[in-house]
Amino acid sequence: MRRNIISIVRGGPAPEEQLSVLKKTGWDGVFFTWTGWESDHTFSSQIQAEGLALQSVHAPYDRADKLWESDDEGKAEVARQIRCIRDTASWGCGLVVMHAIVGMERIAPTERERECGFQNFQKIFDAAASAGMIVAMENTEGERYLDALMRHFRGHPALRFCIDTGHEMCYDHGHDLIGKYADLLACTHLNDNLGMCGEKITWLDDLHLLPFDGVADWENIAARLNVAAYRGDITLEVKLESREGRHEHDAYRAMPFAEYAALALERAKRIGEMLR
Repeated sequence: MRRNIISIVRGGPAPEEQLSVLKKTGWDGVFFTWTGWESDHTFSSQIQAEGLALQSVHAPYDRADKLWESDDEGKAEVARQIRCIRDTASWGCGLVVMHAIVGMERIAPTERERECGFQNFQKIFDAAASAGMIVAMENTEGERYLDALMRHFRGHPALRFCIDTGHEMCYDHGHDLIGKYADLLACTHLNDNLGMCGEKITWLDDLHLLPFDGVADWENIAARLNVAAYRGDITLEVKLESREGRHEHDAYRAMPFAEYAALALERAKRIGEMLR
């Protein structure tokens, strides 16, 4: 039976306060982003105490560009990603989601970056395999960085793919990444937006609206998930914060959090009804 999973909602109440609301609303589990602080360990215990599943942990991505370097910063970032994987394993969770790159100006890896990046990600994926973990690489900006990793490491026991439906629309030029990596698809980050609103790719278009509140073609997304024989969780990655100078989230923020959580669950169930 599919589970309905939601991210700890950025812009909502304190994460600890969200848990009881999400449980009462009917959500099966959550995921959150690893920080490296002791509070992560406490929070993972609180999730389980609330009777929710810890479905996955999102690895930090603010320095993902360093993973394509061989200097001390690159080595430090490899070590940080491995710490995240090992912490997640210690919490009884088998799935980490990672970004391949960060930065709108990073279009495709150079030959030097490819050499360094492959060496660094080899260490990360090998550490994950040793811990019995799966690392699902998520589509973000820099689609060709992701493609370089998926091609080079295809067949590695730790490597899988996470589809972010919003990123596919506003970062990846609408390319069918579900179909491209169907055999590796392990999880979803389902969310909506208004697509690319300008001539350039920009983080301002990555809205993380609730499904059906943007311009995503959910019939098409569901059809592609069905062709990929996706049988995993229905996982939403959404938020309550509007981007700078924008107001798409204002209606959400006007709701009590319990009402928002219930609306999000209704959207997740609606998608679930579209899947085989």
